[in-house]
Order: sequence, then C-alpha cells, then structure tokens
Amino acid sequence: MRILLALLQKEFIQIRRNKTILRLIIVLPVVQLLILVNAATLEMNNLHIAVCDNDHSALSNRLVSELDASPFFRLSPEPRNVESGIHQIEEGTVDFLLVIAAGFEKEAIAGQTSRIQLLANAINSQQAQLGYAYLQQVAHRSMQNFAVEMKGVEPESKISTTSAFWYNPELNYKFFMVPGILVVLVSVVGMFLTSMNLVREKEMGTIEQINVTPVRKSTFIVAKLLPFLIIGLFELGLGLIIGKLVYDVPIEGSLWLIFGIGTLYLIGLLGLGLLLSTFSSSQQQVTFVSYFFLLVFILMSGIFTSVDNMPEWGQNVNLINPFFYFIDVMRSILLKGAGLADLWRQVGGISFLAVTLVTLAVFNYRKAS
Repeated sequence: MRILLALLQKEFIQIRRNKTILRLIIVLPVVQLLILVNAATLEMNNLHIAVCDNDHSALSNRLVSELDASPFFRLSPEPRNVESGIHQIEEGTVDFLLVIAAGFEKEAIAGQTSRIQLLANAINSQQAQLGYAYLQQVAHRSMQNFAVEMKGVEPESKISTTSAFWYNPELNYKFFMVPGILVVLVSVVGMFLTSMNLVREKEMGTIEQINVTPVRKSTFIVAKLLPFLIIGLFELGLGLIIGKLVYDVPIEGSLWLIFGIGTLYLIGLLGLGLLLSTFSSSQQQVTFVSYFFLLVFILMSGIFTSVDNMPEWGQNVNLINPFFYFIDVMRSILLKGAGLADLWRQVGGISFLAVTLVTLAVFNYRKAS
C-alpha cells in the first residue's frame, strides 16, 4: 500500500506540473459542451424556400403566407419562373422550390386534386425529408382551413389522434445531445490522457527507472489508472452541472447510479488507453491509434443516429463499443429515471469490457525487474 501511495503521489505531481493537462481537464469540457450541444443538432429551422406561384389566387396567397409564418421556412424572393427557381437551388441560395400550378384554387373549389410541386436540394437527405414533411403539414392545414371557409362546417374526422411525448415532452433536442456529448468528452479526455501519460514516460526515459524497481505490474497499472479515474469522474460531475445549469437537462434517475456505472466505464476505457500505450513507442503514434478507435466508437455509438437503423453487422460491432453502452445508460438514467434492473445488459457489457481491457493491459505491459 505504501508503494501504491508513493506512485500515486508521483502521478499527481506530474499532472499538476503539466499545464496542458490542467487546461484539458478544466477548460476543454466546459467550452466544448457549450459549443457542441448547440451546434450538433438535427432540428431544421429557417429552411430557405422560394415559391413560384403560377396561380396568383387567394388560396395560393394563403399558402404562401402560412409558409412565411412557419418557423420552419424562410421565404426567399419569388423567382420569375421555374427555371429561375431551379437555378437558385443549383447556386445553393435556396433549399426548396415550391411550384404552384395554374388553376390551383379552381381545382380546390371543384373538389379536385390540387397540384403543387416541391423541388428540394437533397444533398442533405435528412433536410429534404424533414422539409417535405413540414410542407405537408402547412399545406394540409391551409387546405383544411380553406375547406372550412368554403363549406362553413368542420370536415368530419373518423380518427382522432392524441400525441404524448414521454421523457422529453417539449422535444428539446439538447436533452438528447447533452448526455451523448458528455460521454464523448469524458472518454476523449480520459483515454487520451491515460495513453499519452505512459508513452510520455517512455520518451523521457523515466519508465526505465520504474521498470528496474521491485514494483509489481498490477500496482504500477493501478497507480497509472487511479488518478485519471478520479479526473474522469470529476469531468463527469462537471458536465452534469453544466447540463443542468445551462441546458436544464432533467436528472430523473440516481446520481449514485450514474457515477457507479461511470466508474466501471472509465476503468474499461482507461484500460484501453493503457493497452494502446503498451503497443506505442511515441506520443504521435499513440495519438493516431487512439484517434482511430475514438472515431469508430463515436460514429457507431448512436450519439447522432439510432443504432437500430444500422445494418446488423454494425449492431454486432457495437457489442464491443463502450461508448454505445454508456451513452444509452446516461440517456436512460437522466431522461427516463431508469434503475439498475433496467440497465443490466448495458452494465454487463461495460463490466465485461472493463475486466477484459484492464487484464490485457496488465499482461501486455512488459516490465523488466
């Protein structure tokens, strides 16, 4: 125990002397949480739409006015013709072109199918799909109101739909993003710091001084992991405070459960960082290797898109992705108030990866005594 305490004291002294690490620990998560949560959003507002109105009737003017009043669309100047509107899409000055055919109002009064056409810039396919859905809502509401005015009675509806949005009733996308981005930030800081710490000692030559001492490998590994485990938990707590104070993210579940599972998760991730450092001989090398794993883990974790939409092989790969498990845990506890009984699969996966990665790191570290 005395040897472990001495090694821990050495690690904390090294961390305190390294000004770059201190900035990474304190400044990086705060700045990135404030920026990334607002930038990484799938909400579509102020989509630029141009309307080519070939009817110029009261009904077409009503539709254009409702588009202008919608928070989803920003109306651009009306093009002279369809070709001019298409040219605007090609230039990228508008996202959508709505073409209202001549006789639009007459067809609506006669009970015929009214024709409108939407041309979209589908380079961003999600934007195009959402824009189409928004336009359908606006057009349906406009036509329904017009029918009420024409007939003087509300159209009969045989189906009544009531929506209930559980766990996020306001559909605030930040509630979805904060837990995911917080996991990524904690993981990046913990994994990079751990992997680079051991390699830095290799480059400086101080690792050789430790290797010739009777310190056991397991004691040395624990001394390397424990400081960064404490730092990771500090980052997690700091991120939760920012999420609550800045974004008012709900905390429905137990904080003790978050930090308990977070401890398991960080042990596994720090074990991975340490394992990568045992294969690397320079900080540059371990940075590239860590970046490879981080990029794959982040993109496949479900932080932006649902894992259920991935192909089956991708879902199978996620069985060894620690990010996938902990992001699901964070969202479930914070937004749903999930308990340990609800998260046994995720906790089992995190525990297996933690034991495996730390064991591999211990066995792969070569120590000459």
